[in-house]
Amino acid sequence: MALLSAMKGKLISVIGDEDTCVGFLLGGVGEINKNRHPNFMVVDKNTAVSEIEDCFKRFIKRDDVDIILINQNYAELIRHVIDAHTAPTPAVLEIPSKDHPYDASKDSILRRAKGMFNPDDMIANRG
Repeated sequence: MALLSAMKGKLISVIGDEDTCVGFLLGGVGEINKNRHPNFMVVDKNTAVSEIEDCFKRFIKRDDVDIILINQNYAELIRHVIDAHTAPTPAVLEIPSKDHPYDASKDSILRRAKGMFNPDDMIANRG
């Protein structure tokens, strides 16, 4: 079964503003599955937070998605849902948008990764 999924490939999903989604779609990440569900969501000022949350939950349940890219400013709106997702896949990566630069202090995945390593252990292993 693992060989079959390796041959089939997995998708990158995108939740972002129009510019972000268009950029990734032009790069070839756009896909519509057999149920006619796309692997991207364009968010604008009229999009309800519940719609973003529902889309994120749909993406994490899909077995054909391995990575979810989300503009960090939209990730902030659904932080509680992102923090509750602890499975290794799909991996959730927060990315900047044209209007909102990346802020590492807000990235929950980066904070979680930093908590896995003790800086003193890294220094001790150098010698």
